[in-house]
Amino acid sequence: MKRQIAERSGRDGEARAAAWLQLKGWSILARRVKTPRGEIDLVCRRAGTVAFVEVKWRQRKADLDHAIDAFRLSRVAAAVECVAHEYATNGEDIRVDVILLAPGALPRHIPNAWQP
Repeated sequence: MKRQIAERSGRDGEARAAAWLQLKGWSILARRVKTPRGEIDLVCRRAGTVAFVEVKWRQRKADLDHAIDAFRLSRVAAAVECVAHEYATNGEDIRVDVILLAPGALPRHIPNAWQP
């Protein structure tokens, strides 16, 4: 039961992040892209940049500071390597972004969060 609640919360967080990105001028290209190396929550494009976005939803704002780390980002980056060519087809720059969400807090967008 806890897993189902977490799954639902994650999907809600991803929907909120997508809506927020769209308000900021991003086009959502894909959601929940599965690759052999993992899953990418959102893929979006704006002004010559394709962003592969990891979304983290926490029940408490204080927990957001520990929601993402280098290990998790490296897994997202590995997944991006599998599919980047499918989305950045016109020479766009690519990057891995993170969006952190919690009730009562504005979304925290961390552009280009992964630097190998």
